[in-house]
Amino acid sequence: MTSSGALRCAAHSEDMKFRILITALTSAAAITGLSAGSAGAATSAAEAVSQNWAGYVVGGSDSSTQFSNVSGSWVQPTSTCSSGQDYAAFWVGIGGSGQSSSSFGQSSLGDGGSTSLEQIGTQGDCTGNGTEYYAWYELVPAAPVQLNLAIHPGDRISASVGVNGSNIAFSLTDKTTGQSFTKTLQASNPDTSSAEWIAEAPSQCDGSGNCTPLPLSDFGTVDFTNATATANGHTGTISDPNWTATPVALGADGSYDVSFGGGQNSAGATPSTLSSDGSSFSVARQQNGAGSSSSQTSGSSGSSGDGGAMSVTSSSAGSGASSSSGGISAGAGS
Repeated sequence: MTSSGALRCAAHSEDMKFRILITALTSAAAITGLSAGSAGAATSAAEAVSQNWAGYVVGGSDSSTQFSNVSGSWVQPTSTCSSGQDYAAFWVGIGGSGQSSSSFGQSSLGDGGSTSLEQIGTQGDCTGNGTEYYAWYELVPAAPVQLNLAIHPGDRISASVGVNGSNIAFSLTDKTTGQSFTKTLQASNPDTSSAEWIAEAPSQCDGSGNCTPLPLSDFGTVDFTNATATANGHTGTISDPNWTATPVALGADGSYDVSFGGGQNSAGATPSTLSSDGSSFSVARQQNGAGSSSSQTSGSSGSSGDGGAMSVTSSSAGSGASSSSGGISAGAGS
């Protein structure tokens, strides 16, 4: 996730931007892999480490697998602020890999020509003056749009992204407060090669596109549930045998597209193994890099986008920001 002048990012100069790094993944022995309960899925031989993503990525064995929907639920975690500023985003999305997941662990995400990612989620930022929680959507590389929804720790969030040709449908519902958002935008040539369920350390970028991951908030553990994706008309969970699932840990040993610069994150985050039906997992935040985890979770629900204007059923507004910039042909209104 990233920010431009359209969104406020506390205590950062307006000429700095935030954007999601289209993550390059490298092999890592730190993750133990998928659970026996998900053995029916095609799983990658090499797990992956990223400098800013933790969670699961699914993709097909070749370019014929194209994803049209991703959905998932999570409970907004509390970001514990100790000192300084740190950030944590939680989202579902389509695209951003630029290649099939059969190549994960061998070459960089983003190296296959992908410059787009369609995503929606929530965020908890420690700003030095407390913690800010908010929701957003983004069509990378375009700037993010903050939603007019009040987000609180403990809120049950359900979100989805749908792609139909050039139409991108975003949906997010706070089931605790009853607030909801739907919007459909136009984007030229959206990436549909993968689907993701991610906890992320957002990154700070300068005007030249050089990015460095920001410190990761101490969010404890976030549980992703009811995770499903649709590709080529077939809907399944993360462990569905029609695609390959790759667990991704966040750690300083991860690498990413060199065009986005370098940097390290001293904190890490690690996904658990999948639940027996492949629809749920957790991500645990860890100090000093990523390690292995084996907890399992169970699930909630997702929702779908609308065909036009933003629909917010509560006038309460969230605050804060962090997301991307660039030129995609999207009608990115608020």
